[in-house]
Amino acid sequence: MNENPINSAYQILDDAVMQYRGRPVGTVAALSAKAVAAANYEECFVRDFVPSALVFLHDGKPEIVRNFLEAVLELRVSERKMAGHELQPGVMPASFRVIHTEDGERLMADFGERAIGRVAPVDSMMWWMILLGAYVRATGDRELAERPAFQRCIEQILHLCLRDTFEVFPTLLVPDGAFMIDRRMGVYGHPLEIQALFFGMLQVAESLLVPTDTNRDLLRTATSRRNALRTYVRIYYWLDLDRLNEIHRFRTEEFGAESINMLNIYPESIPDWIEGWFPETSGYFVGNLGPGRMDFRFFSVGNLLAILFDLATPEQARGILDLYVKRWDDLMGNMPLKICYPALEGKEWLLFTGCDPKNVPWSYHNGGSWPALLWMFVAAALKAGRRELADWAYDLAARQLPGDGWPEYYDGRTARLVGRRANLDQVWSATSLIVSHQLLESGEAPLLVPEETAPSEQAAG
Repeated sequence: MNENPINSAYQILDDAVMQYRGRPVGTVAALSAKAVAAANYEECFVRDFVPSALVFLHDGKPEIVRNFLEAVLELRVSERKMAGHELQPGVMPASFRVIHTEDGERLMADFGERAIGRVAPVDSMMWWMILLGAYVRATGDRELAERPAFQRCIEQILHLCLRDTFEVFPTLLVPDGAFMIDRRMGVYGHPLEIQALFFGMLQVAESLLVPTDTNRDLLRTATSRRNALRTYVRIYYWLDLDRLNEIHRFRTEEFGAESINMLNIYPESIPDWIEGWFPETSGYFVGNLGPGRMDFRFFSVGNLLAILFDLATPEQARGILDLYVKRWDDLMGNMPLKICYPALEGKEWLLFTGCDPKNVPWSYHNGGSWPALLWMFVAAALKAGRRELADWAYDLAARQLPGDGWPEYYDGRTARLVGRRANLDQVWSATSLIVSHQLLESGEAPLLVPEETAPSEQAAG
């Protein structure tokens, strides 16, 4: 292949920019007309725009990121109805598109009312907040975040996520389909990806929200919740061989404050595949945890974000990356990066996915491989001092993606097949490669969340 993959990726990014009233406001999800594209891939997805935004910020083009942040904020206020009722303040759209009418242009948002499964996204508000923080740190433009509308939005997101419920855990409860895995995959409850995003979002919110007499308690609650969440995830979500042995010997039906098996996890729920698969010196955060339930599957996004946001300890970060090394064929394969391992098969696929034909084993969100996750892996490897892993993953993707037409995802246990229903010229596949290249050139991970500092005297009260 003679074409420079970064030049090819930039061409996709340039062609994907969405214009609204003469201003760039985002990037569409995919460009290809050669494959059967989903109807909404001409829209700008909040989640998908993040790597595009990181490229723009790195290249000194912050205006499109600013326009995006303002547009999503405006849509959150103007369009917030779903299934005949109004969504809670703080809920952000999953995506938006430009509509051309006789009166001109307008933006139309999708809060999940047009999505498969009709689930409102939970991660959009978190990625929006994290991107706002990245924009402020990259540009020094704190004025944007301190506008009354932005401050009000930050408060509303915190109120939504921190409100009292029947939960007794510091984790955040969400349904299936509420984040990147947006189809039924048995990830309802307390999925790791949401907990990592929740943790990062709280840290950003604490740095952006200007303390006042009216929000001091809210800031105090956010700090307390974040600290509790970090401790909880580091202890109860973490799985290594020692912890697996402990779970294997758990007593059940324990009652009282002194119980060790606090969530009443039955040893019989340990899947057969894990004992022989687990390397001795590795570890990872399990995919989900709740009453009587531990989802032992490995989910890449949650584990990588845990490293980037310092939700993982340095030792845990090393354990996660060591797992990638020792199970490279399973988790990286021919095209980084496996979204989860292992895939649901047989009766599990039938029951957990509802016979979803797009999520057949080793495809799409059921064990498929996603180039869009490459930048997270490269950033996590650099943050943990494992430059060689970042180089290996990047080289794999750069050699293959342009020739394959920049697919959305790959199929198969080792990702040798372009996804059967994958869109080509997928924008976040291209921008993920660009971000990875930029990170490798700088040798540093992106500062997506601020370094933790002691709470201000005002915030602490």
